[in-house]
Amino acid sequence: MKRLAQLTLAALIASAAPLAVQNTAQAQEIVSIGWGRALLTMPAAKPRAVVVLVPGGDGDIGISVDGSVERDRNWIVRTRGAYRKAGIASLLLDAGADIGTAITEARKIAPRVVVVAMSRGSTRIPAALSARPDGLVLVSSFLDQVQSRLGDAGALPPTLVIHHRRDDCQRTHFEQVPGFMTWADSRARLVWIDGGQSEGNPCGNRAYHGFVGREGAVVSAIIGFVGRGR
Repeated sequence: MKRLAQLTLAALIASAAPLAVQNTAQAQEIVSIGWGRALLTMPAAKPRAVVVLVPGGDGDIGISVDGSVERDRNWIVRTRGAYRKAGIASLLLDAGADIGTAITEARKIAPRVVVVAMSRGSTRIPAALSARPDGLVLVSSFLDQVQSRLGDAGALPPTLVIHHRRDDCQRTHFEQVPGFMTWADSRARLVWIDGGQSEGNPCGNRAYHGFVGREGAVVSAIIGFVGRGR
């Protein structure tokens, strides 16, 4: 039976050797985080920050032992190269990878760690905030659940909310946004996305919910937030 090589982020940082897995345009390394796999993509130079990427749905994107991703249509999987170009490392989590552990390990790579959670992935965030990320990005998120599980907005790190103005997925409907922003007060700021294309399931990755045709605007907003801290 094939097994995942037991790599650690600390060992990766200590090594001067080229990254072993290069099955995509971005050099990347498979790492173990808790009980799951993750893909670490490093920029050419020392990274100025790390983004921990938490996919939506059940979180199962199917990272294989060769570094390929079975379910790669979501923007959060496809846009990792943009962070690399911006000098930011990314750590893409598969199901079973613990977010809190990922934050702790990512801090060994760079002093600034920002968690980016998509859709239902946001419901995993409140339990991980004890690891104290430097920032949080909630994209097409379950804002009502984040709010109810945290209770106190003071538990939020500096937060960026990114939402499509026409997202009509029942669980992430755009009408949730104003109430969440009022609750979060100065802890969060908002970027609305408009335009793009939409088809099929309103909660799917081909709908406004998934920012088809507007992925660049989403990633640019995230890179800007990572760079300036707010």
